[in-house]
Amino acid sequence: MRELLTIGAFARAARLSPKALRLYDELGLLPPAAVDGDSGYRFYGPEQLERARLIAWLRRLGMPLTRIRHVCDLPAETAAEEIAGYWEQFLAETAARGRLANFLVDYLTGRGSSVDDSATMLGIRYVARSESGLVRTSNEDTAYAGPRLLAVADGVRGGAGDLASATVIEALKPLEALAMPAEDLLGALADAVDDADAEIGTIAAASSDGEAVTTLTALLWSGSHLALVHIGDTRAYRLRDGELSQITHDHTFVQSLIDEGRLTPDEAASHPQRSLLVRALTGTGGTHPDLSLHQAAAGDRYLLCSDGLSAVVPAASLQKVLTEEDGPQQALDELIAQAYAAGAPDNIACVVADVVPLDAADAVRNIPSR
Repeated sequence: MRELLTIGAFARAARLSPKALRLYDELGLLPPAAVDGDSGYRFYGPEQLERARLIAWLRRLGMPLTRIRHVCDLPAETAAEEIAGYWEQFLAETAARGRLANFLVDYLTGRGSSVDDSATMLGIRYVARSESGLVRTSNEDTAYAGPRLLAVADGVRGGAGDLASATVIEALKPLEALAMPAEDLLGALADAVDDADAEIGTIAAASSDGEAVTTLTALLWSGSHLALVHIGDTRAYRLRDGELSQITHDHTFVQSLIDEGRLTPDEAASHPQRSLLVRALTGTGGTHPDLSLHQAAAGDRYLLCSDGLSAVVPAASLQKVLTEEDGPQQALDELIAQAYAAGAPDNIACVVADVVPLDAADAVRNIPSR
């Protein structure tokens, strides 16, 4: 008969508390090797120490128990990739919270710009379009542009990706009608996305494969301030003074390799897993988008798009089109034309918006692109 350890001895060896071991047993994460039928005492085998120590290490990383159970059941190499993906997500979320904290510190101490937009008269001219790729039989991409909200979402094929992308944008639209100061923008966006994620969970439960997944990139305006919410590989770009900047960070496996210095951007473009997402809205409530606040300026031009555009039209071409085309409609039409010229292997969602100064009449009406 093999030697078993009491729960106390096993807890000391694994550097876990008996209370934690009882919880892991209840969750099915680390059941004991045997339980005394009379006393109910738990006994563990020495071979369980490796799993127990892995659980303890992952808990120190802050990983949720449900994800730890998933990681522990994976082969070692796959588990390592899962842990790397979790840490990349953690760092991105921490950086986003850090930017928000810095903004709030500056605001509360008077070092930042005032959030009183009463004297700011800026608006946007905007246009949105979603088209099917040349080899696609369905379109899961959704694009939307309104006087205060710009958004693109790319639903993952299979299951109910089209419903997921439409649902998350519909959840954001009511924010356009709410008057709110700049400091409330990020909280309002976060709450709306949480509500949408819950709806996506309901959609997933009713889908044929139990999944409904979408990315999201959206901008919400208040005066000269705009709040950005982003998750996945849809993107937002800003053209300012002729310089094009990507203001979102892709949540993909290949981007994590680039961040770690294991892959160059050129290598990433042809990587077989370049579309593999490490963060997206899945209806589980387990992942959260990046949130950041930005200052807009008259003359800015913004591009939001799915990877159906950014993956086939180089950044230099994006910059050229956005710089040379006069209005949002002309720029958008040319961008989609270039995506089709490149073969359009994926669906395309695209929004282009120009930041313009408003007069008193414009301030009370919508100004879509003409």
